[in-house]
Parts: sequence; C-alpha cells; structure tokens
Amino acid sequence: MEESKNNLVRVTIYGQKYTVKGEAEPSYITSVAKHVNDKMEEVENSLTTVQSPLRVAILASMNITDELFSCNKDKEDVLRNVDEKAKFLIDIIDEELGE
Repeated sequence: MEESKNNLVRVTIYGQKYTVKGEAEPSYITSVAKHVNDKMEEVENSLTTVQSPLRVAILASMNITDELFSCNKDKEDVLRNVDEKAKFLIDIIDEELGE
C-alpha cells in the first residue's frame, strides 16, 4: 500500500500566518497561497472603502471562482471544437476509403 506524503507548509495570506498540510509539493502550496493573497490584495485595492477581511476574502474567492469557471468553459469549448474537427476528418477519411 502506498503511503501518502503530507507536507506542512507555513504560508501568509492577507497578513495571517497559516500552516497548511497537504500532499502537494511545498512549492505548489506556496504558489496557491500567493495567488489567494494576491487576489485578496487586488480586491482590497479595488475597493473605495476599507472592508473586513472576511468580505475581502469572499470577494476574492468569487473572483477566483469566476476565473475557474471561465477556464472550464474555455476547456469545454476547445474539447467540443476538437471533437467536431475530428468527426469531420473521420468523415472525410471514410469517404475516401469508401471510393
């Protein structure tokens, strides 16, 4: 049986220190935390008034989720396009082989 590897990584997000435990490489965990921190700072800088850290976190998570949904839609569009082109090429090959 394969034993899972749990890494403990100390990260700082929006001024708060967290110890994150995960199977991912420490550099990946740090990169994810940096992305979250950057998004929270981006949200904070876009607001005209000071907001609570919770509100900033919620707005940042909505922005990150929007990015995820957009990427998923783009991926689905690409896969659909590739599937359509593959079917088109298969039809051409079938026509040529049938003659």
